[in-house]
Amino acid sequence: MTIRTILVDDEKLAIQGLMLRLQAFPDVEIIDTCSNGREAIRKIKTEKPDLVFLDIQMPGFDGFSVVKGVMEIEPPLIVFVTAYQEHAVRAFEANAVNYLMKPVDEDKLADTLERVRVRLAEKRSAEEAEKLKSVLAEVAPDAMDAMPDEGEPAAARYEKLINIKDKGQIFRVDVDSIERIEAAGDYMVIYTADNSLILRETMKDLERRLDPRVFQRVHRSWIVNLNNVRQVKPHTNGECFLVLESAPT
Repeated sequence: MTIRTILVDDEKLAIQGLMLRLQAFPDVEIIDTCSNGREAIRKIKTEKPDLVFLDIQMPGFDGFSVVKGVMEIEPPLIVFVTAYQEHAVRAFEANAVNYLMKPVDEDKLADTLERVRVRLAEKRSAEEAEKLKSVLAEVAPDAMDAMPDEGEPAAARYEKLINIKDKGQIFRVDVDSIERIEAAGDYMVIYTADNSLILRETMKDLERRLDPRVFQRVHRSWIVNLNNVRQVKPHTNGECFLVLESAPT
């Protein structure tokens, strides 16, 4: 599966550096580069890439304006690449795959591309299901009665309750009450306001069950509930810390 990719940045050296790092991933095909937001919107609409690495602060149209500008089409996956930590929460609220700090760390880039592959595979599976439904509607309309109703909003595909067997009991946890999730090998530690529970499941499998508009993987070992983020604190190493509502003041 080739990942058709566009790079957007007003700094030529930033684009060259990212292109160099992406050479390590043979499934990434860079089909174009753009130096400003207006050009990016035009290229995204005409080229319809799978993935866009998008700078945030650019003259004229910034990265968030680019995202808004392509909402009329089926938008590509977005990875924000920036030198500024303060936009992290807004980036995840825009359903970005990830938020990378310049200069891009190679391990974080590899992790990001793995997330991209998962999302693209899920998207293509959904498209195949739609094609199957269209064929069934024509050649076997009676079979459509057995198909699930897709009229629900997208959020309905994700878990509302998670059953967790821990300490000899089964807990039914309301997903909205989850504040953060920490990976510990093949186990997940689920934190709510008043409890912490152990779930035997991989991070990747659990991530697929949660609505990405609410739950975002912000680190190799952490998923956070964006509704519980109170503050983003920049760190001297170019990363940032998320302060949750449940954190002591």
